[in-house]
Amino acid sequence: MTAGMRKTLGISYDAALAKLPDALRSEGFGVLTEIDVRETLRAKLGVDFRRYKIFGACNPSLAHRALEIDLAVGVMLPCNVIVYEEDDHAVVTAVDPMQTVAAQDERLHVVADEVRARLARVLDRL
Repeated sequence: MTAGMRKTLGISYDAALAKLPDALRSEGFGVLTEIDVRETLRAKLGVDFRRYKIFGACNPSLAHRALEIDLAVGVMLPCNVIVYEEDDHAVVTAVDPMQTVAAQDERLHVVADEVRARLARVLDRL
């Protein structure tokens, strides 16, 4: 099983990074965190790694709905979206909430389904 919802793009890593914020915004998500994995690994371990970023995306209304159902769901927030370089193109993967513990709690299914649908549309826009 592949973790998350993955899409290989026909555009460069830099082009994907440029498009991602608008694609997320179009579905009500904002970027709360951005982690440059390549720079972190270089600084902490002295190793070279491909260009790879992790974005913590949040849709406040969906997060609020999920937290109203179960406060423990906060451990899964924000929704991670990764972008990495593979040869001359970018690969983007978004968390699939139906692959997380949200899928095990029927009360969260409606919110998880909506988050999944919105993130799928984000990937379609890239």
